Amino acid sequence: MDISTQVCLLVFRWSSEDRDMMPHQAMAKPRRQALRGPGYMFCGHSSSLSVTEELFLEAAEYGNIPEVRRMLEELPDLNINCVNYMGQSALQLAVANEHLDVTKLLLRKKDLARIGDALLLGISKGYIRIVEAILGHEAFTDSQRLTNSPGQAETHDDFFANDEDGTRFSHDITPIILASHCQEYEIVRILLMKGARIERPHDYFCQCTTCSEQQRLDSFSHSQSRINAYKGLASPAYLSLSNEDPVMAALELSNELAVLANIEKEFKNDYKKLSMQCKDFVVGLLDLCRNTEEVNAILNGDTELCKNSEASSRQSLIRLKLAIKYEVKKFVAHPNCQQQLLSIWYENLSGLRQQTTAVKILLALGVAVGLPILAFTYWIAPSSKLGKLMHGPFLKFVAHAASFMIFLCLLVLNAADRFEGTSLLPNMTAHDHPSQLFRMKTTPFTWMEILIISWIIGKIWAECKDIWIQDIREYVSEPWNLLDFGILAIFVTSFIARLMAFWHAYTAQCYVDKHYAQLSNMTLPSEIQYFQLARIDWMPSDPQLISEGLYAIAVVLSFSRIAYILPANESFGPLQISLGRTVKDIFKFLVIFITVFVAFMIGMFNLYSYYLGAKQNDAFTTVEESFKTLFWAIFGLSEVRSVVLNTDHKFIENTGYILYGVYNIIMVIVLLNMLIAMFNSSFQEIEDDADVEWKFARAKLWFSYFEHDGTLPVPFNLIPSPRSVISLLLGIWEILCKLPRSRHKESPVDDMELNKKIMNRLIKRYILKAQRDKDNDEVNEGELKEIKQDISSLRYELLERKRHNMDTLEELIGRLREVVHVQQKLSWEGNQNEALQQAHKVH
Repeated sequence: MDISTQVCLLVFRWSSEDRDMMPHQAMAKPRRQALRGPGYMFCGHSSSLSVTEELFLEAAEYGNIPEVRRMLEELPDLNINCVNYMGQSALQLAVANEHLDVTKLLLRKKDLARIGDALLLGISKGYIRIVEAILGHEAFTDSQRLTNSPGQAETHDDFFANDEDGTRFSHDITPIILASHCQEYEIVRILLMKGARIERPHDYFCQCTTCSEQQRLDSFSHSQSRINAYKGLASPAYLSLSNEDPVMAALELSNELAVLANIEKEFKNDYKKLSMQCKDFVVGLLDLCRNTEEVNAILNGDTELCKNSEASSRQSLIRLKLAIKYEVKKFVAHPNCQQQLLSIWYENLSGLRQQTTAVKILLALGVAVGLPILAFTYWIAPSSKLGKLMHGPFLKFVAHAASFMIFLCLLVLNAADRFEGTSLLPNMTAHDHPSQLFRMKTTPFTWMEILIISWIIGKIWAECKDIWIQDIREYVSEPWNLLDFGILAIFVTSFIARLMAFWHAYTAQCYVDKHYAQLSNMTLPSEIQYFQLARIDWMPSDPQLISEGLYAIAVVLSFSRIAYILPANESFGPLQISLGRTVKDIFKFLVIFITVFVAFMIGMFNLYSYYLGAKQNDAFTTVEESFKTLFWAIFGLSEVRSVVLNTDHKFIENTGYILYGVYNIIMVIVLLNMLIAMFNSSFQEIEDDADVEWKFARAKLWFSYFEHDGTLPVPFNLIPSPRSVISLLLGIWEILCKLPRSRHKESPVDDMELNKKIMNRLIKRYILKAQRDKDNDEVNEGELKEIKQDISSLRYELLERKRHNMDTLEELIGRLREVVHVQQKLSWEGNQNEALQQAHKVH
């Protein structure tokens, strides 16, 4: 087959295949016009465009690469920064429709404007290759431009870029902030390598020049910029890629955001959501741990020390302590964290974990019975096997709980001693001295009370050590510490008042003993005779009466301290948590309750204060009676006749009936039912997440026993151990001799490197999981639009290829025609020669 035949077949095949599929560009179907808004809003942009600029923008929007290349090369006067009616430039249109080749063609121009807006647009859509191409432009050689927003980097009047919804980016949005908002891990990594960082907002109460000026010019914009910055800082993408210790950074940021939620009430929900996002990030990292080493790296960051000894791991649980302090409940209640805590809790008693509850109760009873022996053994040999067992968290908890139960038993036994006689009158016994005063039998301390005092002193010493070890603010922030402080203060005040009463009685007794012979035939002085009076004749301000009242209050509060150890049990823990939540609800309710109560109390007193003696009872005639009547009315223990008058003042009496009825309706029907509803709501919240709440409370209880100090329970802690005395003497010697303290460190650099490797491993695992979850999402409208844009770009590429093939074909046809013409000419010349030869033969 000759060349002419091949060319003819090629032309026929190409034209038959592409006649329907690839029409000529001039005959192509016109593009569908998008629905436009009111034209008068955009007349300023559209009227300034020439036909060439409109074609240029259209080619950039639809990915017509050949046309864009031709116009850039052949039209040197073309304004590449022209914008359409929406204010979008060619670069923005190319980026918005993900035309990478068009974007690269445009980026070759040096005088390209609005490049920062195009970068933001590419970041918002997650076009990684386009973002890389834009960042390679010479405009971003200075990393400071990545730190600033396009509004700060460009002076164009309309510098904001449009996203796919038609809205505009805020002026404070920087590329790194936007990438963090969109959770684009790869783009965040690229920007961080370029030197971009998110500047942390100043303190809310900052009074610097910049903050003051921003607040004065536009307070809303200032608050919005702070929220946008915190959204970037709280993004898992930024937390995981920008911090060497993302766990610590997330915990501290979550607490900062929680504090801001209580300060900036206008944006409370936004800050709370960001705080929860940081907490979820930490929980997500903990969820990806696969061994104990990785769990230790998250909980304390000192894996080498944790492998060396369990005791050191108890000291270095810094992040867990922060999580408890900041109430990151899901993190603390996570199975991986609980497993690690459980291994530390049963230190040196690993076999006890599999035992039943009955065995653990028997062990607790054995520790309670043998507590003096165990304490003495630890005091003599703290490094022995038994001493190490006592030093473990579980036995320490059991020992302290047993000591507290013994203290409660002492309170009960002390009350039982008073059951023998309850007479208010003085009585004599066979052991009494004839000159002994009655008060000398009631004021001295009994042996039971001396034991109680020893427990109180031991508890005071333990609290002093806690305050010394902890910060005073951290100590006050714990409600149980405040309760302990209140109990001890009441006990101490009670015993001081009792001691004062005893001192006065002892002074009077000394006076009687000294003058007994002279006073046998004469009466005692009044101040001495007072101590011989029966209880019913004592003064209301008598120190012994005050002491007994305070002692009773302290006993009640001491029994309430049992709730502290209830979270150790799965059944009683949620109940104790619900009880604590209801106490908070009561304090909230008291604000409204006291307001209503005081209003009606003063009103009823003003109404009936003039009728003292003219009523059926004394209700409302004094402030005290008004308080009693209204208080007991809440429980239905007040009578209706409290408002009845003996006189014929019906208006006053009817007014009293109305006020008293309204009070009962408001207090009993409305407020009490509202309080019950609050209780139900709080209980339901705890019940819905009972497992997390209980595990968090249990971990909080456990953590208080992980410290090395306070091994011996009360009152055995009052006796200094030989080791503590030696440590004290060595410390004094070092201070006097000014010797540097030797601190043992076990390869801290190696530990930090190992921890960094483990953290990097967890971060990579977290990023891969996030990207996998994102890829598994269903195809959305944006992806369908992206496919449509790719098809449109492919269409123009095929049309350009067709045009190129047509040019090639025309060239081949021209050559073919020349060949055919030459062949025809040669054939004609040959025929002429042949005819001449035949004619010559004929002649």
